Amino acid sequence: MMATKSVSYLEANARERVALVLDAGSFEEFLPPAKRIVSPHLGQLDAPVSFDDGVVIGRGSLNGATVFAAAQEGGFMGGAVGEVHGAKLVGLLKRAVQEQAEGVILLLETGGVRLHEANAGLIAVSEVMRAVLDTRAAGIPVIVLVGGSNGCFGGMGIVARCANAIIMSEEGRLAMSGPEVIETANGVEEFDSRDRALVWRTTGGKHRYLLGDCQGIVADDAEAFRAAASQTLQAFKGNPTALTLQALEAEQAMLEQRIARFGDAADPQDIWERLGVEQAQQIPMLEAAPFVALVEAHRVKGTP
Repeated sequence: MMATKSVSYLEANARERVALVLDAGSFEEFLPPAKRIVSPHLGQLDAPVSFDDGVVIGRGSLNGATVFAAAQEGGFMGGAVGEVHGAKLVGLLKRAVQEQAEGVILLLETGGVRLHEANAGLIAVSEVMRAVLDTRAAGIPVIVLVGGSNGCFGGMGIVARCANAIIMSEEGRLAMSGPEVIETANGVEEFDSRDRALVWRTTGGKHRYLLGDCQGIVADDAEAFRAAASQTLQAFKGNPTALTLQALEAEQAMLEQRIARFGDAADPQDIWERLGVEQAQQIPMLEAAPFVALVEAHRVKGTP
């Protein structure tokens, strides 16, 4: 029996990712390129436009469960959010609530908000945040996948943390400000964006998993993302998905403890060692499965 060939999630485009993560042939796209709904702002600036405005949205199934899904196209303006892009995400989330979907899967790859549409983009991201929380309040889990080459930064990084769960690959990155932004604002001494090892140690999937910022880490394989998304969706069945005041207070307390515990750390490896992970320098060399096994073996030693 021939083994299934691994397909890189990172190298796939938005439509390929949706097709690979959801059940074969189940995806029905809303507002496809044939509708030619483009950003009015980009045209006014003579900037390139995309007939889907850089995001694919629609409905499908995941191991038989009805889900709504969106995938940002990193190949168009780095997946950055504009007015139409954001409106499509908000509309998808609202429709998921109306139709009482079993879950929403957001395949995020973005550098944040488009500078071309700064105010409109910022408003759009804030509306996406509200829609995510409204979806959770309706009892529908929102699961984020991060594994594209552009990572998940800016306002959409906040959107990701508003979701019920985040699944990342080692190649994925998640943060508020990107390395180049930090370097521009505070200088190379603060953060050297050319030090790719440092960038991934700081914003990559392994560091986020160690800190508890993402709930799952998988190999750069579309089937691995699919399996993890399905398992996570199943885990939320029958469980509350809305944020509570108690949960928010616990999150705030955790962040305060994190600053107190790691605020003086000069490198993520220092944090890993304080978490009780022995031979922290080996972490970047481990594949996803051995890495998760190593982390779980040391959870009792104090991972937040």
